[in-house]
Amino acid sequence: MSLVKAGVVGVGHLGRYHSQKLAALKDTVDFCGIFDLDAALLKERAEELKVPALTSLEEMGKQCDAVIVASSTPSHFEVCKTLMNLGCHILVEKPITQTSAEAEELCKLADEKGLVFQVGHVERFNPALMAVKKKLKDPLFIECHRLAPFKVRSTEVDVVLDLMIHDLDVILSLIDSEPVKVSAVGTPVLTKKIDIANARIEFENGAVANVTSSRVSQNTQRKFRVFQQSQYLSIDFQTGEVNLLTKTGDWKDDELPLEADSLSLEKGDALMDEVSSFVQTVSTKGKPLVSGRDGLRALRLAEEILADAERRL
Repeated sequence: MSLVKAGVVGVGHLGRYHSQKLAALKDTVDFCGIFDLDAALLKERAEELKVPALTSLEEMGKQCDAVIVASSTPSHFEVCKTLMNLGCHILVEKPITQTSAEAEELCKLADEKGLVFQVGHVERFNPALMAVKKKLKDPLFIECHRLAPFKVRSTEVDVVLDLMIHDLDVILSLIDSEPVKVSAVGTPVLTKKIDIANARIEFENGAVANVTSSRVSQNTQRKFRVFQQSQYLSIDFQTGEVNLLTKTGDWKDDELPLEADSLSLEKGDALMDEVSSFVQTVSTKGKPLVSGRDGLRALRLAEEILADAERRL
């Protein structure tokens, strides 16, 4: 199998990690180079990673078959569009773009050109979710909390596109139905954009999701709880702990037979799994686990949540 010629656009915080993962895949990847508009940062990262510092997107497109786009969210659309027109397969960090209209255009372009278009919703590769997903057959109610201390990076978008969209993507991958009603609240705290938000999402099949995200909390929390017929499942995305409670029979003598299972999974390396999956998908011409259409769907739901939250401000 020939090596996939790959590169990275945007080598800031996340781009650096993506570059490190790509550099480690020596058996499957020919790491052709990196590009960033910050010349000093580009030089520093190129020396650190021992890869070429490319001078433009055009040079990237000519040298690479596949590109990871980890630049700022506002740049995603133009960067991805330029590279797709040069024939590159794309893995773009979440959110896919700033607007669903931009995302729709990129999805159509990828389809027209027969390109792999993957979105970096890395939680889909979390070992805890991967281990229990087959058990989640018909969720009725989902509750999740994603809280984080304030960080200056990613403040070009609000908390819904920064953090909540991770959980929105997971929810949409689990509930086989379309959202029909959204009710949301949120408020700016440390920035001019919404820093903490809560949304209630109702689906056509009757399922409900309650989602809370904050980037102004003192502690980090990434908990995801799912309730379905005769079963309750709790996932801690941060620690890898999974708790499952299952009803195994009927009430008898004021007792309900319950079976409790607990798993403590190694945290693994979800980002490495995501990058490896992208490379393999490009190599085999397969379908990505998280497609451009998945990213578009999550973004559309995020836009509805934002619109309702902003209406209440």
